[in-house]
Amino acid sequence: MPFSELTALLLLSTVTSFTPGPNTTVSTAMAANFGLRRAMQFVCAVPIGWGLLFSLCAAGLGAVVLAVPMLRLAIQGLGMAYLLWLAFKLATTKSLAQADAAALNVGFRQGVLLQFVNIKAWMLALTVVGGWLAGREDVLERFAVILPLMVAFGFVSNLFYAVLGSFARQWLSGPVREGLPTGLRLQWFNRLMAVLLVLTALWMART
Repeated sequence: MPFSELTALLLLSTVTSFTPGPNTTVSTAMAANFGLRRAMQFVCAVPIGWGLLFSLCAAGLGAVVLAVPMLRLAIQGLGMAYLLWLAFKLATTKSLAQADAAALNVGFRQGVLLQFVNIKAWMLALTVVGGWLAGREDVLERFAVILPLMVAFGFVSNLFYAVLGSFARQWLSGPVREGLPTGLRLQWFNRLMAVLLVLTALWMART
C-alpha cells in the first residue's frame, strides 16, 4: 500500500475512532459505573465486532446493505432503539449499587452485536472497503494490513475513554467534600452520558 494511502487511512482511523460515538460513550459510562475491569469486556468486544463487520463488508455484505434500503433502515432503527434504551437506563441510575442492579451492564456479546446496528461502524467499514479495497489487485494484502490496524485503533480509543471513565468513578464514588454529594455526582454524570447517547441516536436518524 502506498505511503499516501496509508497516511490517509491513519488520519481517517484517528478521527473516526476517537470522536465521541456510541462505543466511546458506553465505554466511559461502563467504567464510571462498574470500574475499568468490568468495562474491559465491552472495550475488547468493540474491535472484535467491528473487525467481523469489516470482514463481512469486504466479502460483499456491504454491497447488499447499500442495495436494499429497507435493510439499512432496519439496522438504523435497531441501533437507535438500543441506544435510546441504554440512555434511559443511564438517566434513571442514581447510585453505583443501582447501576449493578440495573440492566445497564453491556457485556462482550452485546458489545459485538452493537457494532452490527451501529451506523457509524457501518459507514466506517463501507468507507474503508470502498476507498482502500474495492477494485484493487492486491486486495488480500491490503486487507491483511487494514484489519489489524483498524482493530487496534478501535481497542485503543475505547480503552482511552474507559480509563477516563474509571478516573471519573473515583470522583463519583469519593467522599463528600465540596460540590455535589456522591449520589448527585453519579446521577448528573449518567444523565450527561444519556444525553450523548440520545444525540448519537438523533444523528443516526439523519444519516
